[in-house]
Amino acid sequence: MSKKLLFGLVLLASPAVYAEEFTPSGDSEETPPSPLKTEVEFGYQAHSGNTDSQSLNARVGAEYTEGRHRTNGEWKYYQLYKNGEEDKNQQNYLLQTDYKLGPRTYLYGNYNGFTSRYSSYFEDHTISGGLGYQLFNTDSLLLEAELGPGFRYQEPNVDEIDDDEIIFKDIVKEAIVRGNINFSWNPLDNLTVATKLTVTAGQSNTRLDTELNVTNDITETIALKLAYDSKYHTKVPSPTLSKRDSIFTVNLLFAF
Repeated sequence: MSKKLLFGLVLLASPAVYAEEFTPSGDSEETPPSPLKTEVEFGYQAHSGNTDSQSLNARVGAEYTEGRHRTNGEWKYYQLYKNGEEDKNQQNYLLQTDYKLGPRTYLYGNYNGFTSRYSSYFEDHTISGGLGYQLFNTDSLLLEAELGPGFRYQEPNVDEIDDDEIIFKDIVKEAIVRGNINFSWNPLDNLTVATKLTVTAGQSNTRLDTELNVTNDITETIALKLAYDSKYHTKVPSPTLSKRDSIFTVNLLFAF
């Protein structure tokens, strides 16, 4: 017999990041909302019996909007223990700033970082800048796309494989092209479906990031959230390493 414990906690001070259009100040005579929005998310699972494992995931996000400027940041943390030993430990970092050029277009600057002790790359960081375009931005539907050049730094995780299995172990420093799509849809008043697809292409390899989450409001303050994050590299340092790393989480959300 096994015991399972699932606990999630989310403190929401605002809607999801990217969900609200930013416009120049002075366009409305009404009292403007607070320019700062924050999110805190926490989830924990414990399994005992035939399987002994513990997992922890946390997320902190913030967005600041004023006039034509929009800046948002995010930090994610995942940790997994199996049979008393650490099996997964990774962190994700995101920082982006935007400047509105018109009703639909904007300039962006982006930093995206990834650190993991057990993936094919120990360090994977990119910076990029370019143009963004909002195809839709309504109360129920958001769709925006971004494209621009940038630079990438990757450090292969050679600790997970033997030296004779290495295909390449040099640190990657190269120019890239980044493409990104943000999508959020509210088919029902209590249901939100959101996804984010990011492609980072360089000479050494191409990385595809996929984020998908579904949030179902149970009451005004409680919701159920399912989230799936995946990272795929077209080339990894060794054939013994997996090209894809993915995480699936289920959380209870408490909104205040």
